[in-house]
Amino acid sequence: MDKEERKTINQGQEDEMEIYGYNLCRWKLAIVSLGVVCTGGFLLLLLYWMPEWRVKATCIKAAVRDCEVVLLRTTDEFRMWFCAKIRFLSLETHPFLNPKSMTNKVANGHAVHLTENLAEENRHEMNKYSQTQPQQVRYFTHHSVKYFWNDTLHNFDFLKGLDEGVSCTSIYEKHSAGLTKGMHAYRKLLYGVNEITVKVPSVFKLLIKEVLNPFYIFQLFSVILWSTDEYYYYALAIVIMSIVSIVSSLYSIRKEPLYVHFLRSKLKNIHISLFLSLNPEIEEIFSTDLVPGDVMVIPLNGTVMPCDAVLINGTCIVNESMLTGESVPVTKTNLPNPSVDIKGMGDEFYSPEIHKRHTLFCGTTVIQTRFYTGELVKAVVVRTEGFSTSKGQLVRSILYPKPTDFKLYRDAYLFLLCLVAVAGIGFIYTIINSILNEVEIGVIIIESLDIITITVPPALPAAMTAGIVYAQRRLKKIGIFCISPQRINICGQLNLVCFDKTGTLTEDGLDLWGIQRVENTRFLLPEENVCNEILVKSQFVACMATCHSLTKIEGVLSGDPLDLKMFEAIGWILEEATEEETALHNRIMPTVVRPAKQLLPESTPAGNQEMELFELPAIYEIGIVRQFPFSSALQRMSVVARVLGDKKMDAYMKGAPEVIASLCKPETVPVDFEKVLEDYTKQGFRVIALAHRKLESKLTWHKVQNISRDVIENNMDFMGLIVMQNKLKQETPAVLEDLHKANIRTVMVTGDNMLTAVSVARDCGMILPQDKVIIAEALPPKDGKVAKINWHYADTLTQCSNSSAIDSEAIPIKLVHDSLEDLQVTRYHFAMNGKSFSVILEHFQDLAPKLMLHGTVFARMAPDQKTQLIEALQNVDYFVGMCGDGANDCGALKRAHGGISLSELEASVASPFTSKTPSISCVPNLIREGRAALMTSFCVFKFMALYSIIQYFSVTLLYSILSNLGDFQFLFIDLAIILVVVFTMSLNPAWKELVAQRPPSGLISGALLFSVLSQIIICIGFQSLGFFWVKQQPWYEVWQPQSDACNTTRSLYWNSSHLYNESNVDTHNIQNYENTTVFFISSFQYLIVAIAFSKGKPFRQPCYKNYFFVVSVMILYVFILLIMLHPVASIDQVLQIVCVPYQWRITMLMIVLVNALVSIMVEESVDRWGKCCLSWALRCRKKIPKAKYMYLAQELLVDPEWPPKPQTTTEAKALVKENGSCQIITIT
Repeated sequence: MDKEERKTINQGQEDEMEIYGYNLCRWKLAIVSLGVVCTGGFLLLLLYWMPEWRVKATCIKAAVRDCEVVLLRTTDEFRMWFCAKIRFLSLETHPFLNPKSMTNKVANGHAVHLTENLAEENRHEMNKYSQTQPQQVRYFTHHSVKYFWNDTLHNFDFLKGLDEGVSCTSIYEKHSAGLTKGMHAYRKLLYGVNEITVKVPSVFKLLIKEVLNPFYIFQLFSVILWSTDEYYYYALAIVIMSIVSIVSSLYSIRKEPLYVHFLRSKLKNIHISLFLSLNPEIEEIFSTDLVPGDVMVIPLNGTVMPCDAVLINGTCIVNESMLTGESVPVTKTNLPNPSVDIKGMGDEFYSPEIHKRHTLFCGTTVIQTRFYTGELVKAVVVRTEGFSTSKGQLVRSILYPKPTDFKLYRDAYLFLLCLVAVAGIGFIYTIINSILNEVEIGVIIIESLDIITITVPPALPAAMTAGIVYAQRRLKKIGIFCISPQRINICGQLNLVCFDKTGTLTEDGLDLWGIQRVENTRFLLPEENVCNEILVKSQFVACMATCHSLTKIEGVLSGDPLDLKMFEAIGWILEEATEEETALHNRIMPTVVRPAKQLLPESTPAGNQEMELFELPAIYEIGIVRQFPFSSALQRMSVVARVLGDKKMDAYMKGAPEVIASLCKPETVPVDFEKVLEDYTKQGFRVIALAHRKLESKLTWHKVQNISRDVIENNMDFMGLIVMQNKLKQETPAVLEDLHKANIRTVMVTGDNMLTAVSVARDCGMILPQDKVIIAEALPPKDGKVAKINWHYADTLTQCSNSSAIDSEAIPIKLVHDSLEDLQVTRYHFAMNGKSFSVILEHFQDLAPKLMLHGTVFARMAPDQKTQLIEALQNVDYFVGMCGDGANDCGALKRAHGGISLSELEASVASPFTSKTPSISCVPNLIREGRAALMTSFCVFKFMALYSIIQYFSVTLLYSILSNLGDFQFLFIDLAIILVVVFTMSLNPAWKELVAQRPPSGLISGALLFSVLSQIIICIGFQSLGFFWVKQQPWYEVWQPQSDACNTTRSLYWNSSHLYNESNVDTHNIQNYENTTVFFISSFQYLIVAIAFSKGKPFRQPCYKNYFFVVSVMILYVFILLIMLHPVASIDQVLQIVCVPYQWRITMLMIVLVNALVSIMVEESVDRWGKCCLSWALRCRKKIPKAKYMYLAQELLVDPEWPPKPQTTTEAKALVKENGSCQIITIT
């Protein structure tokens, strides 16, 4: 039974969950119903808030396969609970198919079972009515994804399309013909409508959800209680405040631009041309009716893709900015067909990620299509059902974000529990005191519950968010937009920021610095000008002219910025065939490149110039026959081209120098290739290598269209290097210096070359000149050998680079020892590429955290590796920020504690922050505002805690004499003082510069707790002093309406007060000398602690620069002093204050002044000396640091084997199963 009870879905994925089965139990339901009635509906609310309790209270455990309700729990650190009801999808008898067999094939969720055998499907269509009983498939929906029961897996699984388990061969052989009508209808029944349906909740539903928030339920309870105790005005004020709060909350949810944009934007329901199996005609259907396996026609004039589909015929130019953040059009080619390749690719499985250059993604815009010999551009639909597509996954990530885990919020809940405990003490004290004084039972209940509403302030959540709201407004003013306001506080804790390189630290565009050609296996001297008549017919320039993905859109050349710069440098012209030309001619070359006219005539005799001007451009043209787009995984691209008139075709290739050199004939690669490349990369240049070879004459146009790129991309001749310059942005060094001064680590994460990245890191100050760079080259297990890491010192390589005789792999030991002598005082940095990073994560789990501590440069990183890096840094307790241009950084931007995108395109919407200006200067601004917001949260929390305790103690003191604060006294304190102070003390702007000190991350810290406790003791002490001292005064007596402590029998004030008091019987015993004393002293105490807690430097501007706060506090001080020293009859009547002698008023003023002096002196002492005492105490105790990275740093300081010595190898031994770690040995 145990095995059946608990299963795991989405195993190994981000949204992995445990699943438990339950069936509804009638007797449990009856007991719960009775409990709901007995508790007046409170039990129902509790079960609404706690889905786990709701299911367990009303259901009994059952096997997952037979259950009626599933309980889901996430396996991450949050362990959140969800519940879902099991539903049934009826697959009724259909005239076109056999339900039983189809259920077995489709409902198991595996695409390979779903679509592999077309012949079998046809047999089922013939056997139409063999099954009479309708079939039912069990499923549940969670976060907009349907999970179907899979009999093969004995578990629930989401329905997949052709994106998993389908080979490239089968896409052509079994799916290129399309579906039969019957199969299409059946799949539509199973997959449902192809649209991203996000219901925008109605105002009523949002209202109900908001009102059922525990905070508002507590307020409702408080309002009912106050109303029964005749505190009508105060109750009304709280109701009005709550309504305003709810309305503003609803308004912000409904009017949030991103929310409205995504929740209301649906892909337009467009007409799609569809190929159906066994049907020669093209059928028109709506895009909402598409299912996986359909073959759709991509229109000539382009379209917005309604699904994910793989191209099987033709070429498309696509704008993918919605997904990638790149506004550069991308060329998509048809999926290679292994069955017709000269050299087969084997039975490779299709994957949208691996074959993204052949996949059209949902939501992306097809700008234009190209086809040959009148054939249509066709694509096989691989994913539909809205949220399964690429755009759907992006929308899901916004609709259901991962909750933010921050110590401040955890501590806030703990603090609330402490307040509840304090309230409990007051509750018991009130009951005992009231019973001893023989108070009525009704009054006892009301007053004892009232103490709870006083201790736990209803305005606390609103007060806590005030600082964040103000910070959000200030960020908006400087061009930083935020979709996750809670993250602003977390940004105040950032101690490490990862930066993308290109477009973030450096300029977006690349400038062509020059070229270095190879002749007779030797490098020639670098050349700056490529656009000249000497090189115009060279293979080098031909490669630059053809090996790119440029296209003309509305007559304008567009494509990758690097390709554009390269093509512009040679001054050639690109021409594309029109649709009419393509339709008229068979096997036409779609793209032709040729030199500009002015490049050619000078090479011919002057007399023959006119003829040559006409002929040569026509003669020397190169047609691009086939293009193999750039692949980040392969780090190269290639084309097959033919010079007009030549019989043989040419293959040209460009890409990462290391990759290109490995695919060339060794004899064509210069011996000093590595040294030349290293020299360029160390200077920060971006280097691209070119290669070429003549293809065999037997390769016809038709064969080239179906050939595998592996056949073309080998045995090439190395032609030389193109050197591109990527300049640093002007503000980069200054911003990084500010971050370093603030003790914030900076890390570079880039897709560029390792040494280029190290060079840029040095140039921008990320790695200082005296710092050591250790390159970790990790190799996976191979041929029975274990994984290993080779360590190289980049700096020692530089020192040797002048001598070509010295091999970079054999550095003299003496030099190594010399360089290692000062390692204790010199900082060191690790650099590695994406492949090494993956090997280290998989095979060196014990070593990975150590590398995270000093890893600074991560090169050749794929998008998913960037996300893994962020997670690895978070695993050692860093608060990680990520700044990127949104292109390949979406995952990392979402995963980081504070992700800030420099791109305003649609893909970056998943990032918590987006900067309007594409500059990294937004990073320190965000951290400054985060620190200010965090300090504001602490100040407000401390103030609200003191407000609760001060009012709690005031009421407790007055309860001892069976008195209380009056209705308008509560109103004055809560509205005039507390609300005004809270919302103005939060207005302090951020401090103008970043400092090395960081604000505390949680409320439970020594200095902060001491500050709060000391202020509580001071306030309680001075309140008690006033309360008991007033009783010792010679004029004191138990106050009666006729009392005349002020000797004002004949005065107008006394008369009006007397008349007022006689006409309004004081049933609650509000008016007395103790009440008046406690009211005045406590009113001043609220203002005193507000000033004491309003911290300024080093995180916020001083409080005297917060003019609203200063003016508000001054007005309140003047007003309270006025009514205390010079009573105003009408105000005293409203506030139910009694007249006390003038000398007692002066005494109260003295108590308040001494209280203020003590409070501010103690708070300043805590600020100044608290940290010193705390650090001294920690040193005495030798406390282990809480953050893992700090603990690791301490360990590594005394580790003689760290950092690894150069030219050593670290090997991983077999995994030890007990702890999952690996043993590491170092071989010198």
